[in-house]
Amino acid sequence: MRSLHFIFIEVLQVMIVLALAPIFSGWVDMLKCWSQGRTSAGVLQPYRNIAKLFIKDVVLAENASWIFRFTPYFVFGTAVVVGCVIPIISMNLFLAPSADIIVIVALFATARFFMALAGMDIGTAFGGMGASREMMIASLTEPAILMAIFTVSLESKSTSLYHIVQTFYLGGMVLRPSIVFAAIAFILVVIAEAGRVPVDNPATHLELTMVHEAMILEYSGRHLALIQWGSMIRFFLFSALGIACFLPWGIAAADTVGEISVSLFFIVIKFAVIGVVVVLIETGLAKMRLFRLTEFLGAAFLMATLGMICFFILE
Repeated sequence: MRSLHFIFIEVLQVMIVLALAPIFSGWVDMLKCWSQGRTSAGVLQPYRNIAKLFIKDVVLAENASWIFRFTPYFVFGTAVVVGCVIPIISMNLFLAPSADIIVIVALFATARFFMALAGMDIGTAFGGMGASREMMIASLTEPAILMAIFTVSLESKSTSLYHIVQTFYLGGMVLRPSIVFAAIAFILVVIAEAGRVPVDNPATHLELTMVHEAMILEYSGRHLALIQWGSMIRFFLFSALGIACFLPWGIAAADTVGEISVSLFFIVIKFAVIGVVVVLIETGLAKMRLFRLTEFLGAAFLMATLGMICFFILE
């Protein structure tokens, strides 16, 4: 009976991730429209886009291999698996002990690797260009995110998200220099991982600025729907990972109806605030030139390294 209860909480979290990820992207897009004085299509527009793509037929290039057809399902499946592990509504997830933060970063990296392969699979110039840019950005973001997370894991003496959340939640979060530097680094990395301005612009299809969009230009129908839905879930999960590592308050410690309800309330509040922060950053910054991204992501790695140095020197 107890196992069924854990499975119910796990299924509930997956349903929340699948449902809230498009709404979160729609919320960010709506705020961005408002900040630029434009009329918004509403927070439900991503749902309409996904539904429209699922109805359309898939058009495949003649030379598309199994990698091109397999990648959309792998990217979406990987995002769902990660959504089962990160404590979002509860600390007591059934699958949480099966993977720590290093595994989560590795799963995202594997999904990105298949996306790059799929971008080059057809042999178009845009796909190869987008894949090379994506892997260049990945080579800069992944060390930075690991350094930021290692700094947090040093505080909890574990790379398990369950132990990190429990340490900060039950032991009381103390604002230390190491945590502040790690949080700044994590924010910069999440902007890059989510493909947001100033690193990438998901709303553009210009040759000189495309990164992620260049890799998926040849996709259509349900394949494109799965990739876009997976990208929304990825953005949602990186935000949830930041909440679990730096703002775990509100996550249910016990799986009672009351605590889960409070947890859902805090989730809505936190993601609404994150959306505002993302829009403020995007409104205040312009899309960077590709060769200046090394400075932006180098700053993220520097902040993460400073956080780790502060931990060993000051704590």
